Amino acid sequence: MEIAEIFIHIFEIAIFVFLTFATAYIFIFGFAGLFNYKQKPVKNSKLRKFAVLIPGYKEDSVIVEVAKDALNQDYPKDYFEVIVIADSFEESTLEALRKLPITVNVVSFEVSKKSKALNKTMEVIGDDYDVALILDADNIMQSDVIKKLNKSFDNGFVAVQGHRLAKNTNTPFAILDAISEEINNHVFRKGHRVLGLSSALIGSGMALEYKLFKDTMKTIDSVGEDKEVEMKLLKQKYVIDYCEDALVFDEKTQKSDVFVNQRRRWIAAQLSYFRDYFFSGLNDLIFKANIDYFDKVLQMIQPPRIILLGLLSIFVFLSGLTYILKLTFIDSLFYLSPLNWLILFGLTIITLIFSIPRKFYNKELIKAVLALPKGFLMMFLSLLKIKGASKKFIHTTHSHTTKKSQ
Repeated sequence: MEIAEIFIHIFEIAIFVFLTFATAYIFIFGFAGLFNYKQKPVKNSKLRKFAVLIPGYKEDSVIVEVAKDALNQDYPKDYFEVIVIADSFEESTLEALRKLPITVNVVSFEVSKKSKALNKTMEVIGDDYDVALILDADNIMQSDVIKKLNKSFDNGFVAVQGHRLAKNTNTPFAILDAISEEINNHVFRKGHRVLGLSSALIGSGMALEYKLFKDTMKTIDSVGEDKEVEMKLLKQKYVIDYCEDALVFDEKTQKSDVFVNQRRRWIAAQLSYFRDYFFSGLNDLIFKANIDYFDKVLQMIQPPRIILLGLLSIFVFLSGLTYILKLTFIDSLFYLSPLNWLILFGLTIITLIFSIPRKFYNKELIKAVLALPKGFLMMFLSLLKIKGASKKFIHTTHSHTTKKSQ
């Protein structure tokens, strides 16, 4: 029995160390996110020509309105072009798009991928652009987004992530998705920039120097193209900026199964990138002092907040219950005291509280919190099927065409 207890204690300590790292990581950057981060004002601003690239796969229900909206930018019309990349659209949708003052590039692949669509289109449209702005086919921009992103390039950055936020909060899981997005904005984007590190890219609402993006994308053929682009840029010591007031509205997942499947795919992709880039990141940290790149590698093993919160809740409950009820046999299996787990749980809760925008503190939040156990259980079980998830293209149907009021 002693040998079994030793293995259980080792397992417990290993889990505790991992969750301590995860908690400390989001707490440090979450706390940093409480401070202001503003771009430096530039006297001489340059007008850059933006290629607004909107790849879509079977997005007939939203793409026309999204394309129309993308034209309504408070930026000189000669300095941006809306380019819809149409994969598997209906002919009626293509006809409606061609009536707009935009470029429509029809693509078709045996296995559809966003990376393929972007690469194929950039081959066709040429190089007469300064910046590539990538949107998802459901994204709606505020009218000043391009103008604000352009200022980041005035400051010398070659890549900048806009502030993506929820277009809809009509179901408990849409609220959870919206809150998750804002926590990530606070921790992995604003908090990182406050401390001088790069913002994380999301995959849409992001702008990159056109030639750099085109050359980088040529080396990528994956479903997690944003993370791979991010890795390659940071390895070259480029710094990615975050423009918090460049608002891009994104449709949030409304159903629990879609919510879970998305995150399962993201986790699989992150673990794959961690495996591929860990030693490269460690080497660059030691020999090139590339902290930004190594930080991104570490970010890849961050568990989703719902998993982190769920695991800590379980350990707090089990260790606390055995301690209170004086269950000696079970208590002997725990090497750590309930206080250890309670501290981690408390720090996580504190981090989430100051990372969630005030607008979410209403009665709808209660419904979302009640959906957490279901989300945790579904996601935990889905991790058993994680193998190969990062290589599959999963299409999420969108239907919302208007942005949520602020």
